[in-house]
Amino acid sequence: MEILKIGDAKSQVFVGETYLNLAEYLPKNKQIIVIADDNILKNYGDFFLKWSSVINFTANERLKTLKSASRIYRLLLKLKADRNSFIVAVGGGIVCDVAGYAASTFMRGIPFGFVSTTLLSQVDASVGGKNGLNLFGYKNMIGTFTQPQFVICDTKMLNTLPEREFIAGFAEIVKAALIRNAELFDYIEQNAEKAVARNPEVIRHLVVESVKIKAEIVAMDEREQGIRRILNFGHTFGHAIEGLTGISHGEAVSIGMMIAARRSVDTAGLKESSYERLKQLLLRLGLPVATDAQPEALLNFLQNDKKREGDDIHFVMLNEIGKAIVCKTPIKKLNEFLEMH
Repeated sequence: MEILKIGDAKSQVFVGETYLNLAEYLPKNKQIIVIADDNILKNYGDFFLKWSSVINFTANERLKTLKSASRIYRLLLKLKADRNSFIVAVGGGIVCDVAGYAASTFMRGIPFGFVSTTLLSQVDASVGGKNGLNLFGYKNMIGTFTQPQFVICDTKMLNTLPEREFIAGFAEIVKAALIRNAELFDYIEQNAEKAVARNPEVIRHLVVESVKIKAEIVAMDEREQGIRRILNFGHTFGHAIEGLTGISHGEAVSIGMMIAARRSVDTAGLKESSYERLKQLLLRLGLPVATDAQPEALLNFLQNDKKREGDDIHFVMLNEIGKAIVCKTPIKKLNEFLEMH
């Protein structure tokens, strides 16, 4: 098992730990409330339903809203939860986001932890302390910066994921390599087929290295005022594509990375050969690299992106594989770029 510290080091990520040891990480003599994905309860209900207070949650991007948070608030009141209670969210990124937001804001904050059950969540969504809700179809417009006390990443639980959902998680792993670790990118290229086949050793290595990258960045900039912005590589257009087309977050980020990489070739010095390496790797992993979404529709979404400041947006590009930069870019320049491509 690998133990990684996040942010202020009060939050720890346990990669390779089994969910069966959850009780070891829970506080004693406190009310434990489990918020779990419906699918998790179907597959692992014999274990998680042992706790007397369980709130079920349907993991759907359209339900990552204030309405869902309000439902959790009502149930917490019904369960007589207080600041001495402890919430455990069990599921992927959507469940962790909503439960983390609810825990962070109920009674001005009660402690919580995650059992992360999807690849995307283990390498990104459950790690780093960002808990976000969507607003009127716009991604993560409401949220908090609050660290979970722990995140358990049981990589064996990934074996029950549907193929498409599993594959989508590779987008965030590739992103981590692109912005910070060229050697990890090489490793993914060398082991792409093993990764898709869910080779335990390869998957464990990818999860550990991705979390290490995020932990390092979050430690330097926990509230995303500077370097943490590089974690948004591929997300500016990715969020717009996700909102417009309804495809999964990972698939949308994959396409968003291709758009950002193309602009990186045009304006940041990224080699054309590096762009092609990225494209071929994403295809080998089974991820999409293009969208039918229209430029005008994409730009309309950017007008409400949380990374926007006035008429500019913090746009992440690559100088080379393993080295990212953040450029404050006029949205009109992105419009011109889309029209050219």
